[in-house]
Amino acid sequence: MTSNIFHQLSEIYMTMDREWEMTASQYGFRCKGCEDNCCKSLFFHHTFIEKAFLLHGFKQLPPNTQEEALSRAGTYYNKTFTGKTARSLKLICPLNQDGQCLAYDYRPMICRLHGLPHELHRPGAATFKGPGCHAGLFDKHKYIPFDRTPFYKKMAQVERLFRQQIRKTEKIKETVAQMLLF
Repeated sequence: MTSNIFHQLSEIYMTMDREWEMTASQYGFRCKGCEDNCCKSLFFHHTFIEKAFLLHGFKQLPPNTQEEALSRAGTYYNKTFTGKTARSLKLICPLNQDGQCLAYDYRPMICRLHGLPHELHRPGAATFKGPGCHAGLFDKHKYIPFDRTPFYKKMAQVERLFRQQIRKTEKIKETVAQMLLF
């Protein structure tokens, strides 16, 4: 059952990656891991399917690599969270080792979509437009549409199916460090 839903998620991710690459190439943008790096952003992830998929990929790493990443996750968590408050300290993601994501093929949606100027059409609300990262110098270019809405809709569908399978009704809001630790 899980393999089928992971396959659906992988298909969504492949579409995201392809659209991101196509839009980035139109800007002439190449991510080089700058200070505005998504791996240093305090991102919260909101889907159980992405957590399960990330953990699936994580478990395929060698045991010593897992242990090192879990140690970094503990450090990240302890520095970032004080009580119920999270502080963005621009700490590197615990899955980033030597500038590379250890679980790159399994990384969550926001890790895949970060960087480019984008839009999101929310029901009953004004269209949200994000500027993109500072490294892209996107304000010097004409906006090239990159609509995240279809990805969020597909993700919501696969998340709904996964929640039904695992019988989860509560919400999730976790960093990668929290996903690894808890």
